Formats: sequence, C-alpha cells, structure tokens
Amino acid sequence: MIAAEASPHLAGVGRYTYQRRRTRCVMVGDVGVGGDHPIRVQSMTTPATQDVAATVAQTIRLTEAGCEIVRITVPTVADAHALRAIRAELRGRGVRVPLVADIHFSPAAALEAARHVEKVRVNPGNFADSKRFAVREYTDQQYAEELERVAERFAPLVLRCKELGAAMRIGTNHGSLSDRVLNRYGDTPLGMVESALEFVHICEDHGYYDVIFSMKASNPKVMIQAYRLLAARLDERDTPYPFHLGVTEAGKGEDGRIKSAIGSGSLLDDGIGDTVRVSLTEEPEAEIPVAQALVQTYNEWQARRNEARRNGVSSPATVDEPAGAPVLPDTRDPYSYSRRASRATTLGDVAWGDRSPVRVVHRYAGPLATVPHVERRVRWARRADGWVQPRPDAVSVQVTSEADLAALRVLRQSTHGDLLGARIELPTLPLIVDAAPASPWLNEVVALADAVGLRIAPASLDREGRAPLAQACRLAAQHDTPVVLAPRGGQAPPRDDLAWSTALPTAATELGRTALAAVDVAEDASLADVVLSLGPADPALLVRAGRLLAARFAEAGRAYPLHFVTRISSDEHGLLLASSALGSLLSDGLGDSIEVVGPQGVDDGAAVQLAFNILQGAGVRLTKTEYVACPSCGRTLFDLQTTTDRIQRDTGHLRGVKIAIMGCIVNGPGEMADADFGYVGGAPGKVNLYVGKELVERHVPEVEASERLVSLIRRHGRWTEAPAPKPSDQ
Repeated sequence: MIAAEASPHLAGVGRYTYQRRRTRCVMVGDVGVGGDHPIRVQSMTTPATQDVAATVAQTIRLTEAGCEIVRITVPTVADAHALRAIRAELRGRGVRVPLVADIHFSPAAALEAARHVEKVRVNPGNFADSKRFAVREYTDQQYAEELERVAERFAPLVLRCKELGAAMRIGTNHGSLSDRVLNRYGDTPLGMVESALEFVHICEDHGYYDVIFSMKASNPKVMIQAYRLLAARLDERDTPYPFHLGVTEAGKGEDGRIKSAIGSGSLLDDGIGDTVRVSLTEEPEAEIPVAQALVQTYNEWQARRNEARRNGVSSPATVDEPAGAPVLPDTRDPYSYSRRASRATTLGDVAWGDRSPVRVVHRYAGPLATVPHVERRVRWARRADGWVQPRPDAVSVQVTSEADLAALRVLRQSTHGDLLGARIELPTLPLIVDAAPASPWLNEVVALADAVGLRIAPASLDREGRAPLAQACRLAAQHDTPVVLAPRGGQAPPRDDLAWSTALPTAATELGRTALAAVDVAEDASLADVVLSLGPADPALLVRAGRLLAARFAEAGRAYPLHFVTRISSDEHGLLLASSALGSLLSDGLGDSIEVVGPQGVDDGAAVQLAFNILQGAGVRLTKTEYVACPSCGRTLFDLQTTTDRIQRDTGHLRGVKIAIMGCIVNGPGEMADADFGYVGGAPGKVNLYVGKELVERHVPEVEASERLVSLIRRHGRWTEAPAPKPSDQ
C-alpha cells in the first residue's frame, strides 16, 4: 500500500493547508474540468431517454438551476440514437450544456452514443463483464487473458472518443466491481482503483488522455478511501487526471445531504475533486443547490488565486503553501478505517472514549439562568426515545453567576433524580458544566457536575495565568470529576480571503499548542480523566486542528479522548459545513464525542438529531434504520420517491437495519453494498427482493412488494414493533 508521504498531494494535506490537487484540464464540450477551472456541478436526467420531450425539458430545467454538465442514461442502442434528437432540440433552443451518455453493459450503445455527446461514462465493472458473483482463483496468465478480452471490447470506444474529441469518465462503483476484480482484490477501495486503472491503461495504450475518474460508493468512508488511493496512485504515475466526486445512493432529505457532505465535502476540503454530483432521491433540480453549496468556498478561493497569479502575485506567503507549515507523521491511514485509540473515562454513568460509541453532547447555550425552560428541556432530553430521536449522551450548561449556580442545583435533580409523573424508568443524564478556571463558584460546580468544562485562552497559560487552571484541575482531581479542556484561540481569516488557506496551519498550531499546555497543567495536578474539546468557528480549521492535535498526542504518547464541536447556521449551507467537518474527522477514526450547536431558537431535538445523523452518515454509530436509495434515472422501473417514502414509513423504527431501494438491476444487487435487505426493480411493475445480495423473491407485484419486504424482515428476525408515541411531558 502507498504511504501518504509518497503522494505529493496527500503529503500537502499533512501540512494542514488547503491546497487543491494538481490536475490536467479535460474539456467536456465547452466546459473545462480540472486544472484551474472551477469545480463543476452536474446532475442526471430521470425520464426514459427515448422520451425526448421530457428529457429535453428536464435538461433545460437543470441548466436553469445552474447545472453545468447533464448526464443521460443510455441502456440500449435505441436510446443512443435518441441522443441525436435530444441534442438537436437543445441546440435549437440555444442550450449548449454538455451531455454525457451513461453506459452500463452495452459497448454497442456506447459506440453510438459517442457520436452525439461530449462525454461517455463507462463502468469498468460491467462494460465488458457480466455479474455472476462467481468465486474463482485466477492465475496471472488467466488474469492477463481476461484483460486482453476487456481491451478488445473497450478499445473501439476509446478510438471513437479520440476521433470525435469526446471525453470519457471511467466511473468505478463499489458495488459493481467485476467478478475478476473481486476475486483478486476483494470488495475494497483497492479493487475499485485497480478496476479503473485497468481501463485507463487501455486508453493510454491508444494515446487517449481525455479521461476523468470517479470512485463512487454509498458508504462515505469507502468512497473517501478509494479517491485518496487513486490520487496517490496517479501521483505515483505522474498522470494527474481530474476527479468526478459523488456518494452514490445517498438517499433523500437531510440524510442524503449529510452523506454527500461527508463524502464529497471531506474530499473537497482536502483539495480533491474537480466536478461534483450529489445523488439524491429527489428531483434532480434539487441536487444543484446542494452541490453548489459544497463547492462555493473552494471556487471563490480558486478564483482569487487565479486572479493573484494573473497579477503576478506568487509568493508562498500569499498563494502557495507556507514554508513553515507544521509537518508531522500522519496518525491516520488514508486508505482504511481505524478508530484512534483513546483512554477510557466515565462521565456520570456513561463510558467515554476507548471502545465506547462516539457520544453526543447537547449544549444549552448561554448562562444557565437565562436558558428558557431549561428544566423542561432536560426532562425532554432524558425521556427522548427511538420513536422521536435518540437521547443525547450528556448535556452541557454554563455557570457564570450566582443565579446560574442556583439554577444548577435545581437542574442536578432534573438530570439525576426522579421526575414527578414520569411513567417510565429514566436514566441519569451526565451533566457537563462549563465554568471559568478562576470562577468563585468552582468548588460547588465541581461537586454538582459529572464533568467540568474549562475554557482556556492562550494568555491564561503563561507563567502568571496558570495558577487558576492548576487549582481547578487539583480540585477536580480531589473530587474524581473529569475535566473537559476547551482551548480557545487560533482564528483563521474568512474563507473569501486569499490568505485563508495558508492561515489554517498557523491557527491549528496555536490551538494545538494551547491544548498541549493545558494538558501539561492537568497532568501536573494528577488529573487522570481529561477530555480535549475543539470547536473553532471555521469547520475547515476544526478538521486541521483535530488532525494536528491527534498527531501531537501520538507523538507525545498521549491518548486523551477528543471532543469536536461545530456550530451551524439555520440554512442548508450550515448543515453541509458541519457534516463535512465532523464527517471528515469521524471517517478517519478521530473523535470520541461530538456536539452540534444550533443558532438561537433552533429546536433542541433538531440539533441532537443532526449530531446523530452525522454519526450515522459517517458509519460510526447507527441509531435508526439506514437506507441506501438510488437517485433515479431513465432506467428506473418504479417511482423511487414515493416508494422510498412508503418503505421509510413502514420500517423507519428498525434501528441498525440497512435497507437498499434500487430502481433497476444496474443499481442492485451490487450497488446495495452491505445492505441487510434489498428492494430492486426487476421489470415494469415487478420488484425483486433480496437478503444481503441473495435474490430470494423474484418479480413480486409492485402493489405487494412493500408488505412482502416487511414479511421478509420479520422472517429473518430483524423486525421489532414500533414503540408507542412518547407520553406527554406537560
């Protein structure tokens, strides 16, 4: 496996800047992808391709929404012929958006489609191979013979695209690797990368280089690892082809946006990605603003960088990576998931760190005495259940006055005592109390709290300023009360500032320095139970500070749990930024607890639910049913949106069960990844049902399919009855 240091781009990521991966430009019609071009936004049509009028109308709606490249499914040669009429109608209306033909299984359709589009997408898992899930041991000679067979089928398309000036996307999907690749490399990111490289070698053998890659998966962790590995392999070969990003089958609503932000957003923040498609089980026009929000910051920064270069500004301090950027051995394996080892501690009755689930903390913002209806809200938090949402693992409040202290005394009873009229058994709810190290109320705070949060400014750690923190840590040690150390400082400029990228490592270093100094004070006070909390305002800084602190701790042999805090605005952009930052860290195994802080007035439940949804999207903690739902296209054999809604209504309470809902055989069974059950379009009006990847019921009438799916789940022992509605708290 390639070390991160072997890749110039991944080594640059290790220096904690933002640096876009160097790629060559590939022209898709009049639209440049890669190089210094903006990160492009694209989508895919959903009508049957031979319905020319509907496909044209939706393409126009997509371009009006801001879509820069439009993909159209081409299952047959007849569909490929329809592309001529679609293109002519669009051009006649003055619409010059580049068209992409999406090909599975049919080299003949690809050859015809290349005549009418600006790009052809091929899936190396099924372009020249049929899927049989056969187990076979290939000798090297047999494998080479298989590659020769693939080349014979693929080379004509390569030559046609080269002749016509059409671009190509080699788009590997995690769930549709060929039997040949699965048997040699397994169902892994490595298999995805090798599958794509086999095809690009054929392109290069024929002198064709207008290639874009994609490494899609419904699991964001797998997708992130595959793109990183491909970037490293291409760096090793010095062939910097551009990348198309996407989490396939992300789903709908908030969950779909979270998964897309975790996968694509994390990679974009590491400088990887040249065009993005957000695959939602919604109308394709709804995908465009989400993709635009994901790329906006990076495109604005790229535009300023391009302008600076045109104006002759090229000094490392303003445009390129700073010479003094911190360099540490990266504690993360970029290509596989392994959770960072951390010390076990306990907050109240809740285990933290080590092998415990990643925890969720809910903060009641502002001084405690000013928080409206705080006791009632804490009762809500204790009584929340799976029907409404998961219960937070702890709550956090702030004490800054005598009035706050009085409120804390009452609140302690609400978090730990019996509640009047509670008709259900309630667990205690660990209480984290934030206070200043020099607070005159610290003695009682330490006695009442399950953990004390201490906010630490860099200035408080100089020789004179350490005394209050040291005294606070000694007091906590005497009471066996854990401490959450929250270093402050490390501000980065706004993201629209050209210096934003190069300021990130400096700000991350400052935060890390404050954290390490605070830990020194805690250790001198013999305080064993320490959690480090990071929550800078800029999510990009949170990612870099988290990585840097993990590396610093590894270097020093320290394994304190890490707590990450992000703040969200009330709009969708805030949700995407939070999901991208927390998801990036979690997908690399960093983080023992998280906290999402919403703006004033945001419902407590929304903030807690978002935190749990991010954990679920990152695949680190499942607290509800997981759905893998494809975004629909012209191949889809039923109404995906209404079907998904219906299945979610019936099965949404099945915590930890994973259900795939796929419109056609292209997106199932392979694309179902590790789903427990599958609902896949088999023919018009007919559905195939799967357990894992095994087809167990074929051609079920669509009107019966949802009930038959529920029966299947029952027979396999995964069904539980939905809980009764939560009793009133009034």
